[in-house]
Amino acid sequence: MKSFYASLLMVGTIIGLASCKKENASKSASAGSVSSSAVTSTGAIAISLASSGTTTDSVYMVGCYGKHDTKDSVAFSTLPTAIGTYLTANYSGYTFKKAYSITDSTKTVINYIVVIKYNSALVGLKFTAAGTFVSILEQREGVDLKGPGWHLGGFFDNRDSKHRDTIAISALPAAVSSYFSTTYPTDTLLHASIAPDNVYILISQNGVLYSTTVTAAGKLVKRIQIEKHDLKHAVVAEANLPAAITTYLTATYPGYVFDKAFSESPGGTLQGYVVLITSNNTKYALIFNASGTFVRVLPIH
Repeated sequence: MKSFYASLLMVGTIIGLASCKKENASKSASAGSVSSSAVTSTGAIAISLASSGTTTDSVYMVGCYGKHDTKDSVAFSTLPTAIGTYLTANYSGYTFKKAYSITDSTKTVINYIVVIKYNSALVGLKFTAAGTFVSILEQREGVDLKGPGWHLGGFFDNRDSKHRDTIAISALPAAVSSYFSTTYPTDTLLHASIAPDNVYILISQNGVLYSTTVTAAGKLVKRIQIEKHDLKHAVVAEANLPAAITTYLTATYPGYVFDKAFSESPGGTLQGYVVLITSNNTKYALIFNASGTFVRVLPIH
């Protein structure tokens, strides 16, 4: 009899453990899922970020469409010519990934969403129906569709503005410092940071401002001249920039992170500003005039 009850107890335990395991698996799957309401309420479109084994990590571009709008995949060849022209001019060497048309309730195209790969990062751009650039789309992980748009330890935790990607010039790897000082001996280093793909982005001055991207092994990736003219520069705090600059950045690069800013003053007269930001995982240098009106943008990595 004792043996019989012991057997029943063992069977019950096994069934209970199996039930718990099944329940926990279900909770885990539920916790990792993204609700359709969260997607539609934020106008989000998922894009594949990276693959690992049999799974693919995805992030979402938010603000792609409105409540009554519809998205449809479209071929690059059907996009307005102006879009291709803009991408070639601003993202030299980019790779096209996908595109969508956004139509309103009357089935009229109101926007195009284009996803490209630039360097090692995915960039989502919004254009008007005529092909005029509107904004860079903010990217979020599924768990962050609602709320501030990021969490500590996530893909976009640099949005806490603690600048963990900023590197002290004295702390640069020896190979990076050696390459830079040998190759550009008359440049003055002003700012250094590290990108998600582990390359170093060095901002320097030699009459004009330059952005130089170098690998940890001291190999040149790219060097960009940010300005066209020889100017005098001074560091400007974010709070001291004209309000028009902040307004433009907030509207055009939602979720951006401020990195550094410099004033341009030839002959002691303020001419404009150079503002360095990170939008998702892409770094930009933006030029503004003295009143804060946008002039041009350079994706630097």
